[in-house]
Amino acid sequence: MDPEQILSRYEWEGGRCFRHPAKGTVLTAHVKTIRPPAGGIQDIRACRDCVLAMEARREKAAARQGIPYSPGGAGDGYDAE
Repeated sequence: MDPEQILSRYEWEGGRCFRHPAKGTVLTAHVKTIRPPAGGIQDIRACRDCVLAMEARREKAAARQGIPYSPGGAGDGYDAE
């Protein structure tokens, strides 16, 4: 699957990438919601490059486990699918 097909599985809007906050507001996709120990809920967003890197790791994990790879869940562990 080519990168644009993978990226099309996500909804994009302006935000801060969790790995690159210094870049300021860029196009990001929601990849996970966490509950920090201090309380509350925090949405984790990733830029296009980070989403592709996360998806590449998921694809390799799926191959190692002998299961089909399905893009669109960059914030999920591959054992969730």
